[in-house]
Amino acid sequence: MAATSGTLMLIAFFLYLASTIAFAVAVTGKKWRNKDGEMKGNRWGLFGFIFSILAAACSLGYFVIRWTVAGHAPVSNMYEYMTFLGIAMGLAFILIFSLYRSNVIGLFTMPTVMLLIAYASLFPREVAPLIPALQSNWLKIHVITTALGQGILSIGFAAGLVYLIRTMNYRKPGLKTAALEWIMYAITSLIGYIGVGYLFKLLNYETVFSYINELDMEAEMTYNLPALVGPNQAELLTSGQMEPFFNVWASIRSDDLNTVIWSFISGAVLYLLLRLILRKRIGHAIQPLLKSVNPDQVDEVSYRAIAIGFPIFALGGLVFAMLWAQIAWTRFWGWDPKEVWALVTFLFYAVYLHLRLSNGWHGEKSAWLCVIGFAIIMFNLVFVNLVIAGLHSYA
Repeated sequence: MAATSGTLMLIAFFLYLASTIAFAVAVTGKKWRNKDGEMKGNRWGLFGFIFSILAAACSLGYFVIRWTVAGHAPVSNMYEYMTFLGIAMGLAFILIFSLYRSNVIGLFTMPTVMLLIAYASLFPREVAPLIPALQSNWLKIHVITTALGQGILSIGFAAGLVYLIRTMNYRKPGLKTAALEWIMYAITSLIGYIGVGYLFKLLNYETVFSYINELDMEAEMTYNLPALVGPNQAELLTSGQMEPFFNVWASIRSDDLNTVIWSFISGAVLYLLLRLILRKRIGHAIQPLLKSVNPDQVDEVSYRAIAIGFPIFALGGLVFAMLWAQIAWTRFWGWDPKEVWALVTFLFYAVYLHLRLSNGWHGEKSAWLCVIGFAIIMFNLVFVNLVIAGLHSYA
């Protein structure tokens, strides 16, 4: 059954790819005329929507089967959580598309879902029993609700990014164009890391270190990428492999920090190649494809997505989390790094809604906040969750 769930996820991935292609044709293709000669939208957006529904169905099939096999909600490690975040984003898109019929949101959302699923697949995928700290019904209540909220908030990011690329004046380079291009670089870093990760995975690359962990005990750590940084007081156990340039202190997960550094390096190489091929900024190259997009509608989509996703995230990421913390650790709040950044995320989106509703921050200002909010979510998921040791490090 575990193999069946993996097959369903692979099918879902290619259905998301088909959906991306269909939405790309819908956004860039010509419109058709009815018998009276009136211009109508093309049908490719409908095909993209159908593919996204089929992909979501396969994804949910994976989720149910893996839950059955594991005996617990499959959201207990990075592979399972990032995969479910992709599923949640796909489900959120179906909801938003049903309301607004925005093909361009599909064009940006579906590739993001694919990247999340591909990124997740680089983590260990074996079904493992829950560690004692996670053996609670609050696991599925807290984590699933949080992921659903983040998935809906991610639609706000996609819409905000569309708005910025569509309205940016690239004839006047400045801080805004540079910031938007940095976002393009961040996306290429994720793509580059996935490529490098799969390359070394095919090569069965593995390096093992002995080190002193944060409990001042000797332990072992396995790298699946060449070691640019090593763990605390590291000793290389695998002969013939690359020695790290320097070691980090025990509170830092050095293997995950090494992964982040490889992401930046591979992203820089990919970004420079794209700039050489396109001969212009990536956002500037994409902009002509969005000339038919209505910025006001995209702005409305981003706001609606955050208005829906914010209370769901607040419920799962803070309320349910604090209730579980009280049961598990006899305190509602402990200033663990993951808890702090969940609070930062909550406060940021609360400020966004206040500025949007009370101060009239629409359009460009709102779009920038949508993009920054998603960056905070990803920083919490990737850097805080992986690199900084804490009570949530098992995730």
